Amino acid sequence: MSVRQFQTVRAFVTLNHNSILTLITSLSQTQQIHAHILKTGNSNDTYFTNNLLSLYLNCRRFTDAESLLHSLPNPNIFSFKTLIHASSKSNLFSYTLVLFSRLISACILPDVHILPSAIKACAGLSAVEVGKQVHGFGLTTGLALDSFVEASLVHMYVKCNQLKCARKVFDKMLEQDLVSWSALASGYAKRGDVVNAKLVFDRAGKLGIEPNLVSWNGMIAGFNQSGYYLEAVLMFLRMKLGGFRSDGTSISSVLPAIGGLEDLKMGVQVHCHVIKMGLECDICIISALIDMYGKCRCTLEMSRVFEGAEEMDLGAFNALVAGLSRNGLVDEAFKVFKKFKRKGTELNVVSWTSMIGSCSQHGKDLEALEIFREMQLTKVMPNSVTISSLLPACGNIAALVHGKATHCFSLRNCFSDDVYVGSALIDMYANCGRIQVARLIFDRMSIRNLVCWNAMISGYAMHGKATEAIEIFELMQRSGQKPDFISFTSVLSACSQAGLIEQGQDYFYSMSTVHGLEARVEHYACMVSLLGRAGKLIDAYNMMSTMPVEPDACVWGALLSSCRLHHNTSLGEIAANKLFELEPKNPGNYILLSNIYASNNRWKEVDRVRDMMKYVGLSKNPGCSWIEIKNKVHMLLAGDDLHPQMPQIMEKLRKLSMDMKNSGVSHDMDFVLQDVEEQDKELILCGHSEKLAVVLGILNTNPGTPLNVIKNLRICGDCHSFIKFISSFEGREIYVRDTNRFHHFKEGVCSCGDYW
Repeated sequence: MSVRQFQTVRAFVTLNHNSILTLITSLSQTQQIHAHILKTGNSNDTYFTNNLLSLYLNCRRFTDAESLLHSLPNPNIFSFKTLIHASSKSNLFSYTLVLFSRLISACILPDVHILPSAIKACAGLSAVEVGKQVHGFGLTTGLALDSFVEASLVHMYVKCNQLKCARKVFDKMLEQDLVSWSALASGYAKRGDVVNAKLVFDRAGKLGIEPNLVSWNGMIAGFNQSGYYLEAVLMFLRMKLGGFRSDGTSISSVLPAIGGLEDLKMGVQVHCHVIKMGLECDICIISALIDMYGKCRCTLEMSRVFEGAEEMDLGAFNALVAGLSRNGLVDEAFKVFKKFKRKGTELNVVSWTSMIGSCSQHGKDLEALEIFREMQLTKVMPNSVTISSLLPACGNIAALVHGKATHCFSLRNCFSDDVYVGSALIDMYANCGRIQVARLIFDRMSIRNLVCWNAMISGYAMHGKATEAIEIFELMQRSGQKPDFISFTSVLSACSQAGLIEQGQDYFYSMSTVHGLEARVEHYACMVSLLGRAGKLIDAYNMMSTMPVEPDACVWGALLSSCRLHHNTSLGEIAANKLFELEPKNPGNYILLSNIYASNNRWKEVDRVRDMMKYVGLSKNPGCSWIEIKNKVHMLLAGDDLHPQMPQIMEKLRKLSMDMKNSGVSHDMDFVLQDVEEQDKELILCGHSEKLAVVLGILNTNPGTPLNVIKNLRICGDCHSFIKFISSFEGREIYVRDTNRFHHFKEGVCSCGDYW
């Protein structure tokens, strides 16, 4: 650029800003002017350089603007103001505060236009302490008395959840405006402070403020977000009675609240209202309607809304998958998911996470792992919610290798510090038999919530480590965390596993006397199991008669299981007959009663129970076990010969059985619940799924490698004795998780102490 051209540009700058923008049409021209200033030393012309700063900021060249600011020997307030305002507007909040600090260090007093930008930056960073310092500076200089600054402070404190401070600023405002009032009222609503939310909202008339649609929507959305669904619905009705016409935001905010209340009648009325207003094509409303019908368990209406939508929105798809999953229709959800993938729809992280969570929650754990692999292949980045949804699937099938890989992924992507990911990791390692690793993760957590504490207590209970479970339970209370119903269920379960009757009773009665919690049915089930397993069947039965509510299937099931353990036919028949009424389609109850009869050699009664099962169309759930070998999960069914290695498995089983006999240990024939010959009984015992899984592991892993097995039923006494022998004979640590607890077999001993 020539000197003449530069002088021409400078002449335009002195006239007006728009003229120079017309002349300088490219970033390169702006940079040439900047270079000429540095070369000729004309940076003292602050008016010109301030306009040049604006040009850089219009091009979002913050680095160049910063360089220009540095080159100014005496920058003035306008130089800083331009840059601070632009950085705040671009959400570069940390940079905004750095500039504000430099402004103060340069002994330049900010004005009422700069302070709101700094306050906005504090709100964006949730830096409430810095925000308070800026507020203090404003009070010292008198700038905080400006209405624009006061409004910014109210918004900052609301966003940082400092509602007391926001209220103080608002109450002292000379001009209490609609925007600040709305922000404060909706802030209380979002926090679930119903009293203060209504108090502030109802003061509108006294303050001379007329609520608008945004104000009403803020209250409805706030109450919905904080879980006060009834208040959200009542606010919506109050808005309608006040003559305000609802819009898409109002309706998409109130529908989730209606779903939370499961108020189908109200939901249908709002749906009709949507059609009358012609909003049925609003994408947000479609998603909210699907969500509402899903929560109200109306899957047919939910699908109709989705199919009737003119535009297939990803949000609606996510709502449909979540709704189907919530209602147990995971197969239908999977079909919809695959249909959308075939269409080439670009699914987002919410779509993949919803499907992974759905499979994980409904027993389709292998499918959850497969979907996660597909998600990674499509280059969709999982988030912390994805990881906390996937980890339970790894734990459910004891897929330790997959669980470790997921843990490593969370470490690489800094998700492991998330409290929910941490809780899921504790649960996963506990379910995979690695309770020591679970405790290590627990100890390293910087922040623990109730879910973390409960996961650790539950993990110890599952492993029969009652002492450690009680230790964590007591430590939780000393740290200031109050136990809830789940905490007590876990600690009572731990006492039951170890037969700690007195401690279990103390904890049970302390629920109401110390913690103000009324015992629920699940707590009574734990106590019945605790007493029943210890042989105190009459005491357990008497406790059931004192329950404030009718015993449910869990309580009667605990009694029936104890009767099976102690061969008590009379009480077993009472419990079983009650369970036949409560759960007529549960084959497990028939099998338990049949087992009680079989253990007492009452074969006619065994046949009668099995005839009853046939009459009602039930069959015994086959024993099934899972074992992970070389990153692959194998499933083995009792008596099944479909596994390709079954001949080798049976040959190894026969050899181990012979070795066990030679060592002086015999099979326990009491666990064959059929009236057959001794030789046939031994063959039946050899077909139990947990034995097949353990032997498959021995055949396919190096000597000394630990084995992890999961069984869908409780381990039988003969399998327990057999695996104890194998752990010593083969020199293996073997972890078996049945429906009741974990068994750690090592050197011929089980962690349960044969008490299970």
